[in-house]
Amino acid sequence: MKKLLSGLLLLTLLGIAWFFRQELLFLKDFLVLKTTKTHSISDRLTQYGPVVQKRLAPFFEQAGVPYPPDRLVFIGLKAEKRLEVHASFRNGPMRALRSYTVLAASGGPGPKLREGDGQVPEGLYGIDYLNPNSLYHLSMRISYPNATDRNRAAQEGRTHLGGDIMIHGNQVSIGCLAMGDEAAEDLFVLAALTGKENIRVLLCPYDFRDHSPAMEKTNNPFMDSLYSTLRRELASFPKPEQ
Repeated sequence: MKKLLSGLLLLTLLGIAWFFRQELLFLKDFLVLKTTKTHSISDRLTQYGPVVQKRLAPFFEQAGVPYPPDRLVFIGLKAEKRLEVHASFRNGPMRALRSYTVLAASGGPGPKLREGDGQVPEGLYGIDYLNPNSLYHLSMRISYPNATDRNRAAQEGRTHLGGDIMIHGNQVSIGCLAMGDEAAEDLFVLAALTGKENIRVLLCPYDFRDHSPAMEKTNNPFMDSLYSTLRRELASFPKPEQ
């Protein structure tokens, strides 16, 4: 009996540890910042801005978009492990700029439903915070949960939806998109220069442009509606060549 109780206690503790792992990582991030020198967004633009502009100049020239752009769209494709960047200037058309490999993203197909499920969200989001002092080099917080996520959760009686979903550097992830440090610098600088209010983020289970609509049917009315919306949004964006 004692062995059974010990086993159950161990399983419970492991479950709690996994559930709060993401939150503990960001708590560690916060504590590190309190004990080390902090940098402003302006500091990071001074530090990384020139090298990022040099790296991205050929892509902007090929796309015919002045640097920096006025608007950005980040398209995250979970199955393909790819993040596309599209840009426009002065209300001009969106142009495919380039794509980056997602080095780590936990979970699988399907939207994020609750805190600790390890899922990368799926839906239409924005960027609501730039962190120039992230433990993961540089990071941008995605505006999850959005109104659609909250409404669905309310209808299904779910609480504790989680949050702090980031696009960041490094190569580890729990529900975030880990891009590596160089890519994180590019994305962070672009976001800072463009303004987070001028950025949209599409997070998709896979590239709908490569699949027929019939593949989207899930027998779940909410997900069918979400995937139909994502397919429609994604259709207006051509794939980057690189």
